[in-house]
Amino acid sequence: MHRDPKASLVGEEYEVEVGPVAHGGHCVARTSEGRVLFVRHALPGERVVARVTEGETDSRFLRADAVQVLEASKDRVEAPCPFSGPGRCGGCDWQHAAPGAQRRLKAEVITEQLSRLAGLTPEEARWDGTVEPAPGDKVTRGEVPAWRTRVQYAVDEQGRPGLRRHRSHEVEPVDHCLIAAPGVTELGVEKREWPQIATVEAIAATGSSDRQVVLTPRPGGRLPLVELDRPVSVLRLGEPQSREGTRPVHRVHGRPFVRERAAGRTWRVGEGGFWQVHPKAADLLVEAVMQGLMPRKGDMALDLYCGVGLFAGALAERVGERGAVLGIESGKRAVEDARHNLQDLDRVRIEHGKVEQILPRTGITEADLIVLDPPRAGAGKETVARLASLGPRRIAYVACDPAALARDLTYFREAGYVPRRLRAFDLFPVTHHVECVAILEPAGKSR
Repeated sequence: MHRDPKASLVGEEYEVEVGPVAHGGHCVARTSEGRVLFVRHALPGERVVARVTEGETDSRFLRADAVQVLEASKDRVEAPCPFSGPGRCGGCDWQHAAPGAQRRLKAEVITEQLSRLAGLTPEEARWDGTVEPAPGDKVTRGEVPAWRTRVQYAVDEQGRPGLRRHRSHEVEPVDHCLIAAPGVTELGVEKREWPQIATVEAIAATGSSDRQVVLTPRPGGRLPLVELDRPVSVLRLGEPQSREGTRPVHRVHGRPFVRERAAGRTWRVGEGGFWQVHPKAADLLVEAVMQGLMPRKGDMALDLYCGVGLFAGALAERVGERGAVLGIESGKRAVEDARHNLQDLDRVRIEHGKVEQILPRTGITEADLIVLDPPRAGAGKETVARLASLGPRRIAYVACDPAALARDLTYFREAGYVPRRLRAFDLFPVTHHVECVAILEPAGKSR
C-alpha cells in the first residue's frame, strides 16, 4: 500500500540502540530502516523502545521519547522527580542520569560542537575536557541540587501552577519543583491556585532576603489578592506594547527590584534585567573572567551585553582610576540598573542599545580588554570582526550555548584570535544547558 509522504508518525514505536548524546538534551538513534531519531529520556548505549512525538514520513529526523528501557546504562538512575518522564514536565533533561554522567554528557556535547562547528579539538581549544560543578552542587546518586533562584511557573486553565511540557504549551501541574532554590520553594507558589493568571515568576535573591513574584494576567484577567508564605514584592506585567514584545511593568506591592550580592557589591536587578539563576554563578564567572583577562591598572575595557553591570563593575575595580570601562546593553531597565549599580565609579559608562549599532558610534578604535556575554544566538561574524579590529590584549567570551560559542570561535580565528583557555561550568544541573568561558588572544602571541 502506498504511504502518504506527509503522514504523521506520532505514536509509532521503534526498538533502537541508543547512540551518542546530541546538543539539546537527547541522544541520537537510528531505526532499522536508517531513520534518525532524537530520543529523550535515554542514555548512550541503552536499548529502548522509542515512541515518536514529532515527525512525518518525509521528515529529515523524528523526535521521540524512550518509553521502555530494555537494556539500561550503568549511569541510569530512577528519576527523583515525580513529574519527570515521557510526556511530562520539560524543565529537566537528565533526571534519569547520575550527576557525574550528566557532566560527562555535557562535555561530550561541547567536544562535538567544537569539532563540528569550529574544527577544534579540546587541546586546540585549550580545554581540559571537564565540566566543573558549582561549589556545593556535588550530590549523591539519585539526588538533584536545589539551585534555580528564578522559576517561571505556567498556569493552566484551572489556575494550577506548573511547568510546560517539552516543546509544548501544555502545562504539567507540579506541587514541588526539585531544582527550585529553597528561597523559591518557601514562597509557596505551588501550593495555591492562580485564577486568571497566565504565568507566575518566583525570584529568590542571593545574598539578600528579597523575594519577588512577577504576575502575567491572562488577557482581560484580574489580579488576585496575593498572600504567600513569606514577605514578597509583587509586580504585574502589562500587555506587550512594542514589536519586540516588551511589556510594561507595574509595581503592585514592595520594591520593583531585588538586591543580589556578588563580586563584593550589591546589585539592583529589576524585572527584565538579566541575572544568573544559579546562586554561585555570578561569583564563579567573574572569577573565571578576571583570572583569564588579568586586568592592569589604566586598561581600557569593554563589557558588551553587560546586563546590570556585573563584569563592568569587576573590571572597574581592577583597572583603577586611570582606567575606563564602557558597558553596552540593549535592555532599557537593565541599563537603568547598571547605571545605578555603578554610579560610584566615574570611570564606568553604560550605553543603551544593540552592540552592533552602538559600538561603531562610540568612536572607540582600540581597547585593551573585552568581555562579551551575548544572548543564546551568539555575537555573529560582523560583531566579532569589529571586536578583533580594536586589537585587545585579551577577550573573555561567556557563552550559554556551546554551538554559538563554536561558531563565534571560528569567526574569531578568521579575525586573528584563538583560545588561550576554555572552561565549562555546570551551572544548570539536570538540564542540558552548560556555561563556558573562553579566553582569547592574538594568534601570533606565544603561549
